[in-house]
Amino acid sequence: MNLSYRPTAITLNKTEGYLEIAWADGAACRYPLSHLREACPCVECRGGHQYMGREFDPTDILKLIPKRSYTITGLERVGNYALQPIWDDGHATGLYTWEYLRRLCATEKDVNAV
Repeated sequence: MNLSYRPTAITLNKTEGYLEIAWADGAACRYPLSHLREACPCVECRGGHQYMGREFDPTDILKLIPKRSYTITGLERVGNYALQPIWDDGHATGLYTWEYLRRLCATEKDVNAV
């Protein structure tokens, strides 16, 4: 695994509705929770096994249109490779790997425009 895909700090801000991750390569990424929920990488959210894989990952998380506002009720670290959020709609099967989250990283300018 690329070491730049390792987080150095993870902050869940429920009040403002974002997850922020500081990465080993010095990048800091802020993920709006509702957009992160829409980018869920699980097979159920993807619509079947045929839509799994990097080629089906969103290219710009901020272009996703959330169905509603979402919040995270719980957040678990999975080994040394992923986060598993528990969403307020009860969904909890998405494993967001460090690599996936790093690729979804929006610039600060982009996030402020949301």
